[in-house]
Amino acid sequence: MTTLEGELIATHLSRQGNNRLLERIRRRRDPDRFLPKLTTNRLAEICLRGEEPPAEQMAENPGTCPLLEADRCAIYPVRPMGCRTMVSRIDCAAAGFADMNDFTVTVSTVLMQYVEHIDANGCSGNFADVLIALASPANRTYHRQGVLSCHEHGLVKNRPIPALMIPPEHRKRIRPLLEAVAQIRI
Repeated sequence: MTTLEGELIATHLSRQGNNRLLERIRRRRDPDRFLPKLTTNRLAEICLRGEEPPAEQMAENPGTCPLLEADRCAIYPVRPMGCRTMVSRIDCAAAGFADMNDFTVTVSTVLMQYVEHIDANGCSGNFADVLIALASPANRTYHRQGVLSCHEHGLVKNRPIPALMIPPEHRKRIRPLLEAVAQIRI
């Protein structure tokens, strides 16, 4: 998750006076959690150079999201892009995992590349680490000013898009989405 998404979520929780969810995240933060070494756009840079990306160590059993309450997302209106684009072909709760088709993964990756690009002065990292870093109003201000220390919070620096990671077989099908995104003005 990017700090742009984390700031939106942390601000939302703060406005609702919902600090108990942040406390739950702090308590349940697994020491063996996934700690990304690369952002999506950094991975694109490495692939463009024809280099092999470093191996990422995934958590064996990440467990359920700490923001689920009665099997419902407590931050649904402000959930991060990774959650918004998680579209499984099977019932995740029943199977214990998601099964996404290849085109859905491509769309998800491209959208996450855009979010990172918009937050190019920010950071990315584990969902829990980003939220804990941005629980502090001072850190949210540092993020908006583009001076939040990624390293200090165990996060990695975001990057602008070097190239969109779209497999050749998906280029024609994704073109309408890319054209729609190109029309967005911030």
